[in-house]
This record gives sequence, C-alpha cells and structure tokens, in this order.
Amino acid sequence: MVIGISQSDSDLNLFSLRRRTTIPAAGTGAPDNDDSGNGEVVVDDGDRAETVESANLTSNVGENPNEIPSRSDIRFTYRPRVPAHRGIKESPLSSDAIFEQSHAGLFNLCIVVLVAVNGRLIIENLMKYGWLIRTGFWFSSRSLSDWPLFMCCLTLPIFSLAAFVVEKLVQQNYISESVVVFLHVIISTTAVSFPVIVILRCDSAFFSGLALMLFACIVWLKLVSYAHTNNDMRALAKSAEKGNADHSYDVSFKSLVYFMVAPTLCYQISYPRTPAVRKNWVVRQLIKLIIFTGVMGFIIEQYINPIVQNSQHPLKGNLLYAIERVLKLSVPTLYVWLCMFYCFFHLWLNILAELLRFGDREFYRDWWNAITVEEYWRMWNMPVHKWMVRHIYFPCLRNGIPKGVSIIIAFLVSAVFHELLIAVPCHMFKLWAFIGIMFQVPLVLITNYLQSKFRSSMVGNMIFWFIFCILGQPMCVLLYYHDLMNRKGKAD
Repeated sequence: MVIGISQSDSDLNLFSLRRRTTIPAAGTGAPDNDDSGNGEVVVDDGDRAETVESANLTSNVGENPNEIPSRSDIRFTYRPRVPAHRGIKESPLSSDAIFEQSHAGLFNLCIVVLVAVNGRLIIENLMKYGWLIRTGFWFSSRSLSDWPLFMCCLTLPIFSLAAFVVEKLVQQNYISESVVVFLHVIISTTAVSFPVIVILRCDSAFFSGLALMLFACIVWLKLVSYAHTNNDMRALAKSAEKGNADHSYDVSFKSLVYFMVAPTLCYQISYPRTPAVRKNWVVRQLIKLIIFTGVMGFIIEQYINPIVQNSQHPLKGNLLYAIERVLKLSVPTLYVWLCMFYCFFHLWLNILAELLRFGDREFYRDWWNAITVEEYWRMWNMPVHKWMVRHIYFPCLRNGIPKGVSIIIAFLVSAVFHELLIAVPCHMFKLWAFIGIMFQVPLVLITNYLQSKFRSSMVGNMIFWFIFCILGQPMCVLLYYHDLMNRKGKAD
C-alpha cells in the first residue's frame, strides 16, 4: 500500500504521463500493427495514462501475484481491456512440462503415504509375530568363536607391505619387470584366497564372514591398482629418459598407507584434500549411521526373516505362491538395500573421507534416475566403476580387445567377486550371484534397445526399477536362504 501520497499527488503523476507514447501489445512483447503499418499504437490523451499504467501494473502483478495493489493502483489494475492470456503455456502435468515443474508437494505426499502405509504394516507385523528382535543379531557367544576371522583381518595389511617392498626392489633395479608381475600376482591372489580358506575352515557367522570377504576384496582391488599404476609410471619414466624428459616417479610408503585407508580403489601419488576436519559434522553422520543400521536390523529380523521362513524354494513348488512370496519380499529387501546404500556409500565413506580430508567424494551419482541397466552400473558404485574403467576396460581396448568383449570381461570380474562375497560366508557355491551378475549383460542390451525404441526416460526408469526391485534381490535372497537351510539340514 502506498503511504504518504495524496490523491492529488497520484493525479499529478498520472497527468505527467499524458503524452504521446508507443506501447507494446499485451502478452506479445512486440507492438501491434496500426493502419499505417509502422507497428505503433497511438493512444488518445484521455486513455493514454490509463493504458500505460494498466500495462505496467498488470505486468507487475504477473511477476508478483501475491502483492496487494495500493488504493490508487486498483483503478488501473485488472481492467477488462487488459488481456488475461499473454502467451503459450503448458499444463503442469503435461508430458512436455512435467519435468520442468517442482514436485516438492507430491514428494511430501509420497512421504506421508509411505509413513501411513508402513506404520500400518509395522502394527500388523507386531500383532501377528510379536517382537522378533534378538540380542544375538548384534552380538552373541558365537561371535567369540569368530576370532580366527578377526586375526585374518589383522594380517591383510602384510600384503600391502609386501607389494611396497616389491616396488622398492624394482625401483632400485634389483628385479626385472617379469619378476615384478609374478610377485604381484602371488601377493594379490594370496590376499584374497587366504581369507577364503579361513572362512571355509571355521564355522563362522554369516555377517563375520561377509565383513572379512568384503575387506579382502577391497585389499585385492587396491593391490591391483597399486601394481598397475606403478607399472604405468615406470613405463612413462623410461620413455621420458629416452626422450631426455624429466618424468621420474617415487615409491612412497606414506602414499601407500594413505591409499590403503582412503575411500578409493584407484591409486595415485596425491589426492585432492580438504582444508580441515569438521568434527561436529562427523558426529552427526555417526549418529545417522547408528540409526540406519538399527533400521536395517529391524527390517531384517521383523520382516524379511518371517517371510523367507514361511516360503518355499522359488524354483520348486507352486509358481503362483513363489511369485506372491517374491512380491511380498520385494518391499522390505528394497528398504534394506536402500538403507545399506545410504549407510555405506553416503555415511561411512563420507565419514572416512572427512577424517582423512579426502576431497573427491563422488562415491555415487544419481543412479535412481537411471534409464538403462548400463547407466545404473556406471553410477551406483563410483569407486568400483572407476577401478573397472581404469584397470580392466581401457587396458582391454588398448590391447585390441573389442568393446563388447571388454564389457563382458568387466562383468565377469564383477561376477566372480559377487559370488565370493556371498558364497564363501554361506559355505556353499551355488553360483546364483555369479549368474545374476552375468545376466546383466543381456539386460544391458535389452534396456538399451527399449530406450532407443521408446525414447522416454520415464519408461526406461520404470523398467530399471522393476528389474531392480522384483527380479533381482528378492529372488537372490530366497535362493540363497533355502539352499543354506538345505545345507544345514543335511549337515544336521
């Protein structure tokens, strides 16, 4: 509201506008054509001020529709002569405009619906099964019998030290390149096979074996990157010496130690570093990590265990019953997977990066927007993706291997390690994880074809989520659970 301006002042201001002017046609941003063809609209002195004022005020109202016009402005605002439709606009939910709009309200609605639906499921579950959480899920007397696995985990840094000694020896020209390759192969192979032997010889808990195998696989990937990168730097240094260029490299123990604990799988001499550690931020992330780990335990014990215990083998028995079990299991397994992803890739890796002042924290990309299976595998696990591209895919291309074969080799390496991560802690090799990862190769071709056919990111994303939620994890959980129960039954 205009304050301190009298009616006479307003009239004087309007009177000052009474001059010959040219105004653009409303809504077009360009002047309308008159009879003379010069593109101008000539307004009489009696209507000129009102027209100019109405156009200006209506334009201002369009910019800020919530602003209440002053008493003197109301005379010239929303006049019938001013056009109400000024341009070509799409409805908010039209296909061409749907992704240009803010969906914050719909997102809030989804959150409310999820809370309501899952709240009802929690109450129904508690009424049907009671409280199923056991202290043994977190710690039990059986965990004390897993000390060989803990001791094995403590010995894994020895392999990193052995790799450093090998690199120092070749730097001093004490051993040849062929001997270096042979020694690195022995060291890296032993680093992953030794934990496998320890787990298979001990009747350990599944989560203890899974933790050790995960640590062993990470050590193996780091050792391969360390050996491969140093080999490439030596080759560059030798070529630089022939060309009289300065390209020396140094084998630093400090760089190796930082690399082995840093949240990356690709070795390099130095990394981007942040200026300081945010201690309060680290504490907040640790609290979140504890909370979401508890949520995962609750879902596994309270939801997934009752479902799989009351199910049959998905490849045996009634087909419709198996489909019903898979669909019922798809939601809790999805929740657990999302919690696992958030805990490990966001919380834990960021906590580790903050403590080490590790700067490059692109541990994942927006894989939830993936429109093909290929995009998902490129974006959901960036440390492994960068390792695969750097040490598997492009080396294969440089050695003349076709692109398609190089992709299959990369998936083959991934399939082997997925099988080791699951089969070894379960003490059985059914190759379900291996088959599941290799099955991604035809899925990549199928989803790429469907994406090129439909040309719609929404269709491709829906297909990805269907495969991810329905065909993937629930089937894997049911297969391994029933095979594990059958193995224990035969052992008993």
